Amino acid sequence: MDDHRLADLRVYNQHINNPKFKNPEDVVKTMLAMQAQDYAGAKWAIGLRMQKANEALIEQAITDGKILRTHLLRPTWHFVSPYDIRWLLALTRPRIDSINAGMYKKFELDAAILNKGNDVFAKALQGNKQLTRAELVEVLNQNSIPTDDLRFTLLLMHAELDAVICSGARVGKQFTYALLDERAPATPQLSRQEALTKLAEAYFNTRGPATVHDFATWCGLTIADCIIGLENVKQQLASEVIDGKTYWMPNDIEEVSTKHKAYLLPAYDEFAIAYKDREALVNPKYLAQARHVIFDPVVVVDNQVVGNWKRTIKTSKIDISLNLYGKLNKQQLKAVEAAVKSYQKFME
Repeated sequence: MDDHRLADLRVYNQHINNPKFKNPEDVVKTMLAMQAQDYAGAKWAIGLRMQKANEALIEQAITDGKILRTHLLRPTWHFVSPYDIRWLLALTRPRIDSINAGMYKKFELDAAILNKGNDVFAKALQGNKQLTRAELVEVLNQNSIPTDDLRFTLLLMHAELDAVICSGARVGKQFTYALLDERAPATPQLSRQEALTKLAEAYFNTRGPATVHDFATWCGLTIADCIIGLENVKQQLASEVIDGKTYWMPNDIEEVSTKHKAYLLPAYDEFAIAYKDREALVNPKYLAQARHVIFDPVVVVDNQVVGNWKRTIKTSKIDISLNLYGKLNKQQLKAVEAAVKSYQKFME
């Protein structure tokens, strides 16, 4: 298996070139967690994995709580299903709290203050209230909890990790927070072994072929934990050794047609962010130009990155500007034009 074949299979397993979903919440449920700090881009990441989608449909699913947005892995923002958020938080919170410990100490956020913050949020949001960041700042200040510098962000993240708050519906362009207990159903608790198994199963079935180090990079857990999860599911997976590295993937992997297909992918799409080694995702001629493949929206042709793109929103239309790293043939250019129209249609 060469790098191009790796990219082919990843694009297929990530449901980019075989979008089968009708509902946005089904995309998120299958992918388990999708990076979402670039909110507009993350909505497109869901949409391009659907048969038919538009931005309004996905925004409505978020408004209705069918998709939640919270700090979940590594830590950064992720979209997650309300049916998965509790066991995922229980699994990842200890690791993230240890990562954040230095920042808690720097901003004098001891256990007593963090717990008081949780209580203040819970009281303010009780009864299906959804408050903006500015409103929550005021609530904390009224309860003698300073919110200068990064303290407010850390207090919010801690409350998210403790399963107290999560995303609410947006008010205009403002994000809100709501009580998790009022947005997500109670679900059975999983043992750590069960949670690691479920995490590994979802990852390798939707991001494979991938290595255990890719898995650890994606979820932010230790290699030891990731090995445990993989060991519990590897009998259900296929594997192949490439350059001394073992790649794991679904057993029922299919042949993939890659010719003359193009996609506009957002920044932080799982296509790139889900792996430690991303060279297979980039046309070998353009490795230098694509060094920011995680952070830039990318143009993908025949399942490898060949350029960047950006949007400009105007009153009556959305303009897409392309920065292609090299020449494409006529069929590839036609595929890129179709990808541009697909995004514009999504935004309509």
